[in-house]
Amino acid sequence: MSKTDLHPKDYRFVVFSDEAAKFSFLTRSTAKSEETIKWTDGKEYPLVKIMISSASHPFFTGEEKIIDTEGRVDRFKARAERAAKLRASLGNKTKKAAKELAKKEAKEKK
Repeated sequence: MSKTDLHPKDYRFVVFSDEAAKFSFLTRSTAKSEETIKWTDGKEYPLVKIMISSASHPFFTGEEKIIDTEGRVDRFKARAERAAKLRASLGNKTKKAAKELAKKEAKEKK
């Protein structure tokens, strides 16, 4: 195979249509399609339906998905509070155990 055979030779005009955004554009492509559509110039072109395009992608539209950050923050704070309570209770247990050990040692010395 020579370097001249690397690129496809069947470039033709194709209409790509983003059905959700009701946006279509005409460009050259090798994409295969059984469907056709009549374009604004009156000619019929192969139609390729796409799920997302610059008309519907959040990066290009400037729209962002709304994320439930409030619930996530609340869950994080609740987890941190539980961890702090656990550390405090473990600290109290070790202090109590240390006091009891000191009492036992003091009794043994007498």
